[in-house]
Amino acid sequence: MSNHYYTEQPDVAHDLEKWSFELKGKSFQFVTDSGVFSRDTVDYGSRVLIDAFTWEELPEGTILDVGCGYGPIGLSLGYASKFPIEMIDVNQRAVGLAEGNAKRNRIEHADIHQSNIYETLNQKEYAAVVSNPPIRAGKKVVHEILTGAYPLLKVGGTLTIVIQKKQGAPSAEKKMLETFGNVEIVTKDKGYYILKSTKEA
Repeated sequence: MSNHYYTEQPDVAHDLEKWSFELKGKSFQFVTDSGVFSRDTVDYGSRVLIDAFTWEELPEGTILDVGCGYGPIGLSLGYASKFPIEMIDVNQRAVGLAEGNAKRNRIEHADIHQSNIYETLNQKEYAAVVSNPPIRAGKKVVHEILTGAYPLLKVGGTLTIVIQKKQGAPSAEKKMLETFGNVEIVTKDKGYYILKSTKEA
């Protein structure tokens, strides 16, 4: 049975819900469904990441949201930063919801499509990669997201993730340091760590 949010085709019955949530000063209207991550509200970790993410010093380019779900991180950062956003998820149900939520909230500069991690991308280089990685998919998948971001980033670009301490933040921090040569704990909030690495020249 493939009813996990990190599978391509969740086989649980549809159960659509519509609700609103304020992010970056905008009241977003979201439609969610069974078989996607955190369907009832924007999860706390994503909120911490959205609030902690900075784009002021980024190079020009696109922000890539990996494991976008129904879209709260990518859509809110796209709204607030005006950067073009590419949003990917392995879960086709989540991708469909994200596309609908982009239209619903008039976020027009969002390119949303299905991809297993970085298999199918529409850009060669990115200004930033952000992710609330699918912890339940396993450490191997999470670390592929971390290491795979490095060659995709422009010089000066950043990888920013949220991960709970008890779900692997120390391991992720170590992997990001190995990959980038630097890592910063941007904030800690209720056990959630925001980790950021910068691709240096």
